[in-house]
Order: sequence, then structure tokens, then C-alpha cells
Amino acid sequence: MNPQPAAQSPAWDMTRRTVLRSTAIAAAVAGTLDVAAQTPPPLTLVNTSAQADPPPQILKTQLTVNGRTHVLEADARTTLLDALREHLKLAGTKKGCDHGQCGACTVLVDGRRINSCLTLAAMHDSQAITTIEGLAKEQELHPIQAAFLKHDGFQCGYCTPGQICSTVGMLAEVKLGMPSHVSASITGRPGPLTDEEIRERMSGNICRCSAYPNIVAAIREVAAQPGVTS
Repeated sequence: MNPQPAAQSPAWDMTRRTVLRSTAIAAAVAGTLDVAAQTPPPLTLVNTSAQADPPPQILKTQLTVNGRTHVLEADARTTLLDALREHLKLAGTKKGCDHGQCGACTVLVDGRRINSCLTLAAMHDSQAITTIEGLAKEQELHPIQAAFLKHDGFQCGYCTPGQICSTVGMLAEVKLGMPSHVSASITGRPGPLTDEEIRERMSGNICRCSAYPNIVAAIREVAAQPGVTS
């Protein structure tokens, strides 16, 4: 009579499938705990309504533009360029790069040329500002304006107001004896206004149409007139 096999203990009754299932469950639980440990805390929403920017500061400025006095009430951060174009509606002064690199916004302040995009309107209270609209006298063009027309010193014309205002200021600088980087001497009066001098002194005004030869010719003709640079 064959002996019966001894019954196995339930604690050791494990099949291959049971082992694999247990291993998978343990790995899943460990992965879940690891992810939970790495999860950042939830974001906290902050009420920003109480941190709103303060209202703009409004300044009253008296601007004398082309011989007329205007009282401007505007944001203290308003540039002279925006004051001229947007508030006084003098759109002849052009906004090009708005970073002082192209010269299209050049105007005259107390006879000196400046980039109006780089200065605040409030800084020029009661100073004499001249834009392209104020150069002509009644129906008579300024000599620089006439020369630009004669020599076709423009193509699209966008930079032309700045070019002309800059030329007026530049010729005044020459008359005062102010040298340029290409002047032979920085102590004596500049010599003749050569093409090299003109190009150097006008280098802050960019013409994207590249009408430079005609611009130089126009300036050279006016500079040669008696009393302009001497």
C-alpha cells in the first residue's frame, strides 16, 4: 500500500504566479510613496488686488513750441516726443526707434538739437522748443528745407524732419566753433565744412532709404552761404 504524500502547510503554498503578483504590488506601492514624497506642496493663491500700481502722477508743464505757449497736463513719464505728437498734435516730429538711435525725432531746444524720445516733457518747462513745423517763416521755407527739396535729399521722407532739424542745430554748433571727432583741432575753430565733417556731424540721423549723398549736397550748399557757419 503506497503512503499518501504529506499535506503542505498553507503558509508555504506559493505558486510562481503568486510571487510575481506580490512583487508587482510591492513595486507599485513603493513607486506611489516615492512620487508622493517628491510632489511639491500646493501653490498658495495670493490676493494681488491690494498691490495694484499707484495712479500716475499728473504734472502741469508749460511748453513753448514754435513760439506758442501750451499748458500740458500729462503723466510725469510722458516723453517730449509723445507730448508733441499725442498731446499737441504736432506729428511732423517722427517716432522711429524710440530709443535715441535713429534721429527721426530730433527737435531743437533753446537752439540745441536733441532726441525728443529720450527726454521728458516736464524737463523742458518754459524752454523754447522748435519742431519741423516751426522752421518756415510764413510761406517761406527755411534754407535747409529748400535745399533738401532742391537736391532731393529724401525718398520716403520719414527721417526728413529729424534730418532737417538736426542740420539746423549742427550748423549752429559749427558757427559756435564746436569741433567734431574728425576736426583737425579741438581747440581752434573748425575748418571748412567738408563732406567728411558733414557726415560725422550728421551720423546720429539715419536714412534707411540711403539718400545720404543728396543730404550731404544739400547741407554743403547751405553751409557755403555767407554767415551760416562763420
